[in-house]
Amino acid sequence: MTWATWLTVVGICVLGAMSPGPSLAVVLRHTLTGGRRNGVTVALLHGLGVGFYALLSIIGLAAVITASPVAFGILQWGGAAYLIWLGIQGLRAKPGEVTESEHGSTRASAARDGFLVVFLNPKIAVFFLALFSQVVGVDTSFVAKLSYAATAMVIDGAWYLLVVWLFSNPRWLDGLRRSSVWLERVFGGILIALAGRLVIGILRT
Repeated sequence: MTWATWLTVVGICVLGAMSPGPSLAVVLRHTLTGGRRNGVTVALLHGLGVGFYALLSIIGLAAVITASPVAFGILQWGGAAYLIWLGIQGLRAKPGEVTESEHGSTRASAARDGFLVVFLNPKIAVFFLALFSQVVGVDTSFVAKLSYAATAMVIDGAWYLLVVWLFSNPRWLDGLRRSSVWLERVFGGILIALAGRLVIGILRT
């Protein structure tokens, strides 16, 4: 592994992490409704999920998933259904419910959503297959492979930790929480829209 190759991986992973999508919506949702603690939980579990997929891609298991129409289809439909479920929860938010209580964001739900929003998105496996097919070869050492997976995990987790830190700042958070019900509903609509786009893509294939 050369520095040039590693920097290429870093650059592509940064762009991938910063791309807006369901992950950003989930991180913001838990940060705004549960505070910095729950936001950090989502960010860390999301990073672990990304590292998990990156490692699978490198060792070739993700290739098996994407090569099997049945397995890939199950993950796609599962991901769409999960996003729709999250979206419905947001649309059903009512005043007084969007708190750190059992009706809002909890550490358990933050950890669950942080990991599952990655695990149920097979496009992440495709992304890493496309990336690592350019830098991983038969002569790539095991240590280098682990380094690539760790790089993807750290970059993703660091990006969402930055997002959490920015949006959990007391100057911003108090004002945002006053509109938290509507923000919750907006995020719910975004998640359903993203799920709809995913479903359309599935049907077209």
